[in-house]
Amino acid sequence: MRITLPVTAEDRRIAWLASLALGLTLAENALPSPLPGVKPGLANIVTLVVLDRFGWRVAAWVSALRVVAGSILLGTFLSPGFVLSFVGALAALLALAATRPLPAKWFGPVTHSVVAAFAHLSGQLAVVYLWLIPHAGLVSLVPVLAGAALVFGTVNGLAATRLLQQLPLRPKPA
Repeated sequence: MRITLPVTAEDRRIAWLASLALGLTLAENALPSPLPGVKPGLANIVTLVVLDRFGWRVAAWVSALRVVAGSILLGTFLSPGFVLSFVGALAALLALAATRPLPAKWFGPVTHSVVAAFAHLSGQLAVVYLWLIPHAGLVSLVPVLAGAALVFGTVNGLAATRLLQQLPLRPKPA
């Protein structure tokens, strides 16, 4: 017996957007990192644009697919790096869900990006402390990592804002 699942236009859109985010993730992993674990999070630009144009549910799918597919392609699936990435993405998505309904006057793509970057960092630090390195010395890394989250969150938010200004307000029907 052959089972066929219908593929919708939204499925295709999610796959296309996830592949775009995945491409940015793979490109970013080819770049040298100034500090271990500090990355600009370029794929988050895609997540921010998707959040604005298609909503939280589609953004969650794009983010989850990017994390899982990226870890498979990079050979880190189910490793500590995967867990850190997954928990960071989950924390960022939860923060975006909490801030999405807030007034757009104060919570646009830049604010969402910075909040998501700090949530990502917080989730990852929690996993590191609770699972990998239960040492109070981790607190000494917070200022540097928070500074990176602020800078990269702001830059990614500005890039997402620029993209959103150039994209049509409503997605084209598929």
